Amino acid sequence: MEPIHREAILNEMNQSLPKLLEKYDLEDVGIFQEEGEGNRYYLGYTVRKNGEVYMIHQAFRKNESGNLASDEQNWVIESDDGDSRGYESLDAVFSHLDGQFNQ
Repeated sequence: MEPIHREAILNEMNQSLPKLLEKYDLEDVGIFQEEGEGNRYYLGYTVRKNGEVYMIHQAFRKNESGNLASDEQNWVIESDDGDSRGYESLDAVFSHLDGQFNQ
């Protein structure tokens, strides 16, 4: 993936928020972003589903211009119960979360 300006990614993510709320039956959703060590940067969503809060994100590499390129294609779910890794899509993330509540 070619590096993209962070603001362009954030704008696209912001536009997707209403669709995410409806598609995944979320109580709340916002943007998650965090600087990592070195040139690592994490972008994704903070969501509330079934009363629980999750940080769902992907890793990016930040270049000297501040632009971001995908570092890992997989999504990570962070919660109070720990991290869960390796989800190839948001559908897979929310299928996993739905499965937790249907047990």
